Amino acid sequence: MSDAPPDSRVRISTEPGPKRTLKQTIVALTWPVVVGQVLANIVPLIDLLMLRKHGTLTLAAVGYAAQFLMLTQATLIALGAACVAMMARAIGARDPDLARRSFAANLWLALGVTGTTLLITWVFPEQLLHLLAVDESVIHLAVPYLRLTLTAAPLMAISLTFESAFRAARDTFRPMLIVSLIACIKVFANMVLLSGLFGFPDLRLTGAAYSTLISQLAGCVLFIGASRAHGHSTVRLSLRDLWVPSATLREAFALAWPAVAERFAMNAATLFYFRFLGGYGVQAVAAYNVGVRILAFTWIPGVGLSVAAATLVGQALGAGDPDQARRAGQVAQRLAALIAVSLGVLFIAFRIPIAGLFTSDPVVMDALDPFILLLGVGLPFLVSHFTLAGALRGAGDTLTPLWAAAVGNWVFRVPLGYLCAQRLHLGLFWVWAIMVVDHVSRAVWLSFAFKHGNWHQRLGAGVRARESEAPVADAA
Repeated sequence: MSDAPPDSRVRISTEPGPKRTLKQTIVALTWPVVVGQVLANIVPLIDLLMLRKHGTLTLAAVGYAAQFLMLTQATLIALGAACVAMMARAIGARDPDLARRSFAANLWLALGVTGTTLLITWVFPEQLLHLLAVDESVIHLAVPYLRLTLTAAPLMAISLTFESAFRAARDTFRPMLIVSLIACIKVFANMVLLSGLFGFPDLRLTGAAYSTLISQLAGCVLFIGASRAHGHSTVRLSLRDLWVPSATLREAFALAWPAVAERFAMNAATLFYFRFLGGYGVQAVAAYNVGVRILAFTWIPGVGLSVAAATLVGQALGAGDPDQARRAGQVAQRLAALIAVSLGVLFIAFRIPIAGLFTSDPVVMDALDPFILLLGVGLPFLVSHFTLAGALRGAGDTLTPLWAAAVGNWVFRVPLGYLCAQRLHLGLFWVWAIMVVDHVSRAVWLSFAFKHGNWHQRLGAGVRARESEAPVADAA
């Protein structure tokens, strides 16, 4: 890499290890996340493939119930982003005790959120589904699936928080291995409970829900076990670490609530989207369910680069190097653009075969075709705003991604979706196109914020503690 700019060769790690260029470091952190996310997102697709024999109503039931599971996952991912930001800055400042306290604080927040979600879901499942204007023929299928899948939420909270701690410590390889094992366990459980392996009956949606619960329990055990055997002290929690000072909890909450609010803004908008789609029939809902599962694959590079950017930006700021933090975000964004354009071309070129993998219903196929086409067009913007949001969160700026998501969803997606579907009665193409408008608006906003914002002034606690000893260049 002799042609790389000299600045990109600066090591930002405060720990011993091989010297890498910044690009190499980002790639090394990103690829295990990408592999793990691919495997994690294959599992829901396998559910759909195995359940498609039961018809469009079953696919629609999964789609409706999955919205609440995705909302819970999104909230946990947001809390995980806050965990990475806090821990990365503490690690950069060489403060392992603060890193563990930050870890524990975010774990308690995640358990509190999922516990509340689980209670509401068990008590009011029908009411929640009615919010989406779900057809009565679908509700009786969706309720038991919804209850059982959300029972796995506290286990998911533990797994995702531990995963975030590993990432903050620059270990993305172990989470990849564990996610791979979770995927294998889920597929095996599906084969037993949905395909009649070993003489078990086909339990349909209930079987898919039970397999989710089993795999999440296994994942929780694996993550806790891996943390106990890990060489990095920041990912090993003792009982003493679980007693978190109120100041650390408040800091974790202050970082987390904008990220959580961002996810709620996005998913609440999606729920409204579902209401609009209901007017196009269950085939449109089924198409959207399949389309979103495909979409989940497209943002995986953005997730990986977001993790890398958040970790490196947070550690650089914790170590007092805002210039290196800025370079980390810029390099991650360039890699995001390159990958997204390549994937977008592939999705556009092969959209018909991709759609045919998941349905043979000609109406669903007709709805999926423009969805995947527009997905390819909007992909560079989608991956870009994922990456930039990660970089900003690593700096402790969780408010800017929140405002970008709020505007993208509630100024563009929901009002324009309502106008197209409910007032102008336009075809599904225009409803799908609104998603691209959302992604473009967020990418533009976050790009401007990263380039011109004052996020670089957000130094970690360790740096603030050392300010009396020596001023930090370019920090003000």
